[in-house]
Amino acid sequence: MSKKNTHPSVKTELAELADRHLLYQQSVQDVESEIGFVEQTWSELRRRPATRLREDFCGTANTSCEWVSRGADHYAIGVDLDPEVLAWGSLHNLAQLTQEQSGRVELLQANVLHARPGLVDIILAMNFSYYLFLKRGELREYFENALDGLVADGILFLDAYGGFEAPMVLTEPRECRDTQGQAFTYIWDQASFNPIDSGMTCHIHFEFPDGSRLDKAFSYHWRLWTLPEIREILYAAGFAKVDIYWEGTDEDSNEGNGIYTPSERGDADPGWVCYIVAQA
Repeated sequence: MSKKNTHPSVKTELAELADRHLLYQQSVQDVESEIGFVEQTWSELRRRPATRLREDFCGTANTSCEWVSRGADHYAIGVDLDPEVLAWGSLHNLAQLTQEQSGRVELLQANVLHARPGLVDIILAMNFSYYLFLKRGELREYFENALDGLVADGILFLDAYGGFEAPMVLTEPRECRDTQGQAFTYIWDQASFNPIDSGMTCHIHFEFPDGSRLDKAFSYHWRLWTLPEIREILYAAGFAKVDIYWEGTDEDSNEGNGIYTPSERGDADPGWVCYIVAQA
């Protein structure tokens, strides 16, 4: 007679199985809309096609892969300091491309302050990544290096966020679903803010239906830059024209409509996200 197994089964928590990079892509990034905005804005400002794009602070190079997938003449360079995240992007995102497409993506482990991988039409610094520069001189140095990396009519695209809730200590949960339709909760945690230097610490946590959590999946120590500061530093770095692209409002829902246009006046919302378009 076989002996009955009396040991309790061990159930693996969803947080232990989770991939933080994949969760980030599914909850934070919208590369289709982002590249859609870049392509549309470029076509409105320039009479020639853009082919070469540099993604600074590229992380998993998700945006670079979206760029090359949209045109047979599209090339991308992803620049990031972290070898682990670059390796993840190569294994998971570049691997989803065709061999020909992946051959048009170059991943470069380097400091964006000093990287000189060759001239490109477009440089992206999205997801507020440049907020990691805490001093005005550092941010100007980055913008100067970006300008040096652009062709004569190149464009630097940035995003920015703010609003009267931006410097507050708070947490904001948002329900999400992964590509298989499984639910999870993305939690944005503004853990601290120093009004003297505008320095802040933020975290991203993930929570799962079984109650398990992936705490501090990502942590950021950055400066909450204002739009006037960013524009002034871009002009000081040598950019010829800097426009703020503000999101319009849907009349029925009174929420953002996803359409960004050049604006000189924004709404005093509790939280907003906009694009900054700096022309060389």
